[in-house]
Amino acid sequence: MSIELLIEHYGLLAIFLGAAFEGETAAFLGGVISHRGLLTYWSASLAATAGSFAGDQFWFFAGRYAARWGLVRRLMETPALARVTRLLERYPTGFILAFRFLVGLRTISPIVIGTTRIPTGKFIILNAVAALVWGQLFTALGYLFGHGIQQTLGHLPLHRHLLIAVGAAAVVAGAALAFRKIKLSARHS
Repeated sequence: MSIELLIEHYGLLAIFLGAAFEGETAAFLGGVISHRGLLTYWSASLAATAGSFAGDQFWFFAGRYAARWGLVRRLMETPALARVTRLLERYPTGFILAFRFLVGLRTISPIVIGTTRIPTGKFIILNAVAALVWGQLFTALGYLFGHGIQQTLGHLPLHRHLLIAVGAAAVVAGAALAFRKIKLSARHS
């Protein structure tokens, strides 16, 4: 079975699961794949949105359930999670809308939010809005990147196109993490 057929058959599921558990790279690749015409842009962006929403809801409810555990309470006192909690307490709505865009906070934030008194309904609504913006943004970036690759390098075989996209996503993620680390170390100096 060719990679094109695999994407046509399982691409939306892969984008959904990737967005739920990993995030940006899956949505970005969904945009690249939609640029290639293997999936429609809207189906790829909605799969990314739904995956992001579902993953964050899962972690939110895990936080709600696990908040009673002693281990979780001790972890909440670690410096990183204490910082997340302080941000959340100061700006609850803004934090819920923004956490998925903050490098290094995407996975842990819904768990922390689940341990707070923020109403479930409020989280569901804000999570849906943020997931919709996030899904559209990262899928659109992938679509535009795919267009840029095609304009620059011509019509490449799909596997090369995807390798370039994964490489670019890795470089951007690495740069974002390095920038965050530099910023945090400057703050502590």
